[in-house]
Amino acid sequence: MDGVDAVLADLSTAVPRLVAQASLPMPAKLKREFLSLNDVGSNELTRASLAANELVRLYAQACEHLLARSGMKATQITAIGAHGQTVRHDPANGYTLQLNAPALLAELTRIAVIADFRTRDVAAGGQGAPLVPGFHAAAFHCGHPRAVLNLGGIANITLLRPGHDVRGFDTGPANVLLDLWSQRHSGQPYDSQGRWAASGKPIPRLLDALVHNEPWFLLPPPKSTGRDLFNEKWLNERLEPFTPLQPKANDVQATLQSLTVTTIAKALHDWAPETEDVLVCGGGTQNTSLMRELADALPCPVAATSDAGIPTQMVEALAFAWLAWAHEHGHAAGLPSVTGARHPTLLGCKYPA
Repeated sequence: MDGVDAVLADLSTAVPRLVAQASLPMPAKLKREFLSLNDVGSNELTRASLAANELVRLYAQACEHLLARSGMKATQITAIGAHGQTVRHDPANGYTLQLNAPALLAELTRIAVIADFRTRDVAAGGQGAPLVPGFHAAAFHCGHPRAVLNLGGIANITLLRPGHDVRGFDTGPANVLLDLWSQRHSGQPYDSQGRWAASGKPIPRLLDALVHNEPWFLLPPPKSTGRDLFNEKWLNERLEPFTPLQPKANDVQATLQSLTVTTIAKALHDWAPETEDVLVCGGGTQNTSLMRELADALPCPVAATSDAGIPTQMVEALAFAWLAWAHEHGHAAGLPSVTGARHPTLLGCKYPA
């Protein structure tokens, strides 16, 4: 929820080509509304609809920036892939909800919009997440076993093994708890470069409690998660037994960073021990302390996706451009080997220009 990342991509060749990129910050008021809508509240339908419209106006601004920077016209663009903002995700009960207003986006930009990427997979019995492994396979495949790790609010990994189906799943929190704790104790939206965490020391007993008192970590893939589980309430409940010990806030931050690293390392150890290298993308790559701890914890080289040709902050946006391309070409990007769906699915719905 930090902002809107957008790319203009040429997907006419085997290797995706970035033509232009743009990022816009998320207005603080809108971010607060999205966070509020992640929980039960009053007048949710109206508030959600208004928030979706405001988000889409940001999307339209991002598209204007891309066209201006590329010198292209709207009529030259095949489609916009627009994911929306997830506020509820509960595939076990058959639903996932992304706030979006694709018809409004098509009206504002005069470009066809492809949206609603998750619900068809959920309808087919899948998790509806993660959706990016198909793109990771297209962009980062190589001749040896590789993992692609996205460090967003939640961490997810894609497992690429030559001659095998693509696999992928969420591993647990990446930045969501780190950001929450930083906001509570420093007033900062995030721990810049992980400096605050680096000033503290992980608390072994707390780390053990965070890992072993959460049944979700024990679930086998396919699996997905989000703020519905890993949120302020979840953290407060697990910190309560440690309150009498008065742990230092920076030590808790260091422990939350170790939680991210520990659960990623365990997922790779349990489900892809043959992995020979890991490519990392997402906002977490800007956290120097987190990346250092991750490199120390994994038994193979760790590098940013920018080393493979795609900037770390643009992988997700490019993935949804690719998903829009897949919809246009009738390519079933919903992978049962990733989500657990009963069959491959064509993801998204199209709103004509």
